[in-house]
Amino acid sequence: MRATRCVKVWRRFVKKLLVLSTAAVLAACAPPPAPVVGPIPTQTSASSGARPTAGSERSVDSTIRSDSIRRSPQTQRADDSAEVSAAEVSKRAAEVFGDSSAAKTTNPDSSVGSAARDQPSWDIDVHSYETTARVAHYLRVFSGSAREHIIAQLEEGSRYEPMIRAKMRAGGLPEDMYYLALIESGYDPNAYSRSAAVGMWQFMASTGRDMGLRVDWWVDERRDPVKSTTAAVRFIRGLKEQLGSLYLAAAAYNGGPGRIARGLTRYADDLEGTSGDDRFFALADKDFLPRETREYVPQLIATALIAKEPKRYRMEIRSLPPFTYDSVRVGPATPLAAIAKASGSVVGEIVRLNPQILRGMTPPRDSIRVRIPAGGAVAFDSLFRGLPQEDRIGIRRVLSKKGDYPETVAERYGVRIKHILLFNPKIERSKRTGRLVAGQVLLVPTAAVAAVATDAPDPLIERYSGGTRTHVVRRGESLGLIAKRYHTSVKSIMALNGMKRSIIFPGQSLVVAGRARHSSTAHRPSRLKNAKGGVAQAGAVRSPR
Repeated sequence: MRATRCVKVWRRFVKKLLVLSTAAVLAACAPPPAPVVGPIPTQTSASSGARPTAGSERSVDSTIRSDSIRRSPQTQRADDSAEVSAAEVSKRAAEVFGDSSAAKTTNPDSSVGSAARDQPSWDIDVHSYETTARVAHYLRVFSGSAREHIIAQLEEGSRYEPMIRAKMRAGGLPEDMYYLALIESGYDPNAYSRSAAVGMWQFMASTGRDMGLRVDWWVDERRDPVKSTTAAVRFIRGLKEQLGSLYLAAAAYNGGPGRIARGLTRYADDLEGTSGDDRFFALADKDFLPRETREYVPQLIATALIAKEPKRYRMEIRSLPPFTYDSVRVGPATPLAAIAKASGSVVGEIVRLNPQILRGMTPPRDSIRVRIPAGGAVAFDSLFRGLPQEDRIGIRRVLSKKGDYPETVAERYGVRIKHILLFNPKIERSKRTGRLVAGQVLLVPTAAVAAVATDAPDPLIERYSGGTRTHVVRRGESLGLIAKRYHTSVKSIMALNGMKRSIIFPGQSLVVAGRARHSSTAHRPSRLKNAKGGVAQAGAVRSPR
């Protein structure tokens, strides 16, 4: 009887030992956990030890957990029933299956993991070029004479950073291309250049429309931070696919893909042996690119270096509340002031959330979606219906009378003459007398609408210098169709734009007649002297985009 009991105890002991040993071997042979790639959360658990990095950039979680053995549920249950240390399990596994299957543990106090956590990460290549003369120059400028401007712009950009990074990631681009908007506009949705490029991403009107943005007298979505970012991601991705390099794409975003393509063709022999982003720096060393385009990528790299490690450059950057909102649909000619009342906000906040609405109200004929502060959508409809009728309509329609001038109409309805002209861009007047044509319908804004209407320039304006003719590629077009339209040849267009292949994409600007592409550029104002602008240099030129 005693012998039988001893045999049973021995069998249970052997069975338990085999379970523990098998679990240990499975843990040792299992592949390491895949790195977690994605935005770093704002709060991390104490167990992970992960720390957020500046700008919430994507990073690989290289944290080495103190519980270095990846245990299966079976192992956990075995541990619950028998208090056996990991070291003992490894020892027994080695005895039964051999040294090759023993679990390899990592010291949880290893300095490698903590050092990796303390270092910022980039998903664009900055370290290969941070010691170049151009990048070093802009590091000195941005942390020196332009210090306050850079700080102000990075702080303003922090409102839009989560949104822009998410769209870059969804579009298959590095998230750190977020810093391109600082170089373009200083993250100002209302930025306006002398070449009539508008918004955070500085689109020309025709390019904006071809990228799917609404651009007209009442709404200019180039100023919309969300929709213009979507368009910019598509545009940059197309450039990268065409040129094969992220930094060449960035340069083309500034100077035009035709110029970059011509440079690569002209200096093909000199660039032989270089690849990827090195090709931009090799091309920048030639006396070919305009100054602004040549300095564009070094500015991008310098900005990324400073933004990720501001303390290294004795700078402190505050993060502002993110650009969050609800959206609601409202009818034509709805005043922004009425939207503010129904959302429990103030009109200035509605203007900030909707910079694309130019004239203080929704378009006179269109129902559109507008943004309101987060949480305001729940009760919006009922509160809006409760407003007096006169508060919900932003204009009155009146007929001009015989002998009327704009001044007399303005005086009759108690508004300024500039608002009569602003809300009636196609007003008809006698060329001989200047009087209004009688019987035409005029829009007269209410005081609430006139108070927040902007006198933004006509979005139809496209300024180019003489000597060339350009065409912005539309969806479905080919080089053959474009050549036929302008009575030229595919070969001629390709030569004017330095193209090796006849591949084009929507939004691309092509020279179709006249001189080479660089002649169609327009001057851009200095950005370093304007806190609302980006950081491009005075006297540089840019291709219309």
